[in-house]
Amino acid sequence: MNMSVRNRNKFTPEKNTTMSIKEKTTSISRAFLVIRMLFFTTVIALSVLIATVMVNNTTGWISPHHSTNLLDKLSLSLGLQEHVYTVVIDAGSTGSRVLAFTFHRSLSDRSVKLDQEFYSHIKPGLSSFADDPKKGADSIKQLLDKAKIVVPPHLWHQTPLVLKATAGLRLLPAEKANLILEEVRRVFEESGFMVTQRSVSIMDGIDEGLFSWFTINFLLDRLQHPEQTVAALDLGGGSTQITFVPKEKSTMEGAPQGFIHQVATLHQKIDVYSFSYLGLGLMAARKQILSAGQAEGESELRSPCINPMVKKGWTYSGVNYIVKGTHDVDVEKIPLSEWQKKGGVPKADFDECLRLSRSLLETSVHKPAELNDREVLAISYYYDRASDHGLIDSSEGGVLTIKELFKMAEQICAVPNPDQAFACLDMTYISALLHHGFGLATDTKLQLRKKIDGYETSWALGAAFHVLHNGI
Repeated sequence: MNMSVRNRNKFTPEKNTTMSIKEKTTSISRAFLVIRMLFFTTVIALSVLIATVMVNNTTGWISPHHSTNLLDKLSLSLGLQEHVYTVVIDAGSTGSRVLAFTFHRSLSDRSVKLDQEFYSHIKPGLSSFADDPKKGADSIKQLLDKAKIVVPPHLWHQTPLVLKATAGLRLLPAEKANLILEEVRRVFEESGFMVTQRSVSIMDGIDEGLFSWFTINFLLDRLQHPEQTVAALDLGGGSTQITFVPKEKSTMEGAPQGFIHQVATLHQKIDVYSFSYLGLGLMAARKQILSAGQAEGESELRSPCINPMVKKGWTYSGVNYIVKGTHDVDVEKIPLSEWQKKGGVPKADFDECLRLSRSLLETSVHKPAELNDREVLAISYYYDRASDHGLIDSSEGGVLTIKELFKMAEQICAVPNPDQAFACLDMTYISALLHHGFGLATDTKLQLRKKIDGYETSWALGAAFHVLHNGI
C-alpha cells in the first residue's frame, strides 16, 4: 500500500522531460517578449528623438533660446546642421577687437544659432595711427592671426571677414582715415578669408546702435516679441547710441527726423527709435569739456573737473595734451596732512564739472519721455566706469539708479586720486548724459552688463548676423 502510493507520486522520466520543455518554452517566450518590448520601445524612442531633432532643426527662427543645445549637437553629427563662421573686427576709437563667431546653420531652413564666441583686443585704436597707417594695419593682422586659430583652415575661404570702424575714424580727416583703411584692405586680401571691397568700412552710427540693440535682445531671447525688448544704451569713446522699440504713438510722432527706422529682424519688420551722437562718446566729450574756455590748439588743458593735484599727459586723436586742475598744487612741498589741517584736501569742482557737462548735452540730445517707462540696459563705458569704482560686480554687472551714479560722481570729485585723474570728469559726464541728456529720472534703474550668457554685449554679433544673411 505504501509502496503503491509512493510510486504514484513519483514523476516518470517522460514527465520530467515534458515539464523541462514547457519551462524552457515559457522562458524563451518571455525572453522574446522582453526583446520585442525593448525593440519597440527603442524604435519609439528613436522616432521621438528623430522627430524632435527634425522639429528643432526646422524651427530655428522660433526657438526660445539663442544658443545651441544638445539636439543641435546631435543634428550636427547627423548632417542636418553645419558649422559656419564669421569674423568681425570692431575698430573702435580706443582699441580694436576681434570676435570670431561659430554658428550652427540648419540645412533645411538656413536658420542659425550661436554656438561659440572668441574675443581678443588690442590697443590703441586705428585712429591713433593716423600718421602711420601701415602700423595700424599690422595691429589688425595680429588680431586676424588669433582668429585663424578658431576657424578651420579649410573653411577660411568661405568665412566672411569684415572690419567696421566706429567714431574714432569718423572723427579723423577723410584723407587720413582712407589711408588707414586701404592698408587694412591689403591685410584682408592676404588673409585667406572671404573678403570683398565692402569688407573694410567706416560703419554708420545708426547701424552701430541697431546692431548693439539686436545683440542685447538676441542674447536675452526677446526678439520674438518686439514689445518686450529692452532699450539699449551704448557709450563708446567717440559716439553714443540710444535704441529701442517705441510703444507710444507720441514717441513716433515726436521723434526728430532720422530717428525712426524700419528694420527687419527674425523675419519681421518693426519700427525702431535709434540715433548715434557723434562727438558725445566718453573720450570725445572729455576732450570738449577739458577744452572749454581754452584757446584753440592749446596743448595744456586746465579744467575744474580735474583735481588741482593732478598733472597728467593724455593723448587724444593723435594729439598729446597736458591736463591739469584750474590751479596748481605742489603735493611735494605741501603734504596732504597740511591740507587737512587747513580744512580739507584739494578737490575737483563737481558742480562746475556738471555745469560744463550739461551745457554740452542739453541742446544736442533728444529726450524720449517713454524711455523712463522702459527696461534699460547700458553697455561699454557705462559698464566699465561703474565697475571701475565698485558700483557693480566686475563680472556679473548689476543694477543702479541714476541717483547712485550722481552720488558716486560727487564722492569721486571730492577725493584726490592722481592715479584716476579723469574719474571725476567721466562719472559726472556719464551721470549728466543719462539724466540731462536722455532725460532719465534719477530713480530710473539701469542694468549694466558686459556679457549675457557668457557672450559679449557687442554690436559685432548683430553685424555677424547681418553678414550671414545679407552678405558682406
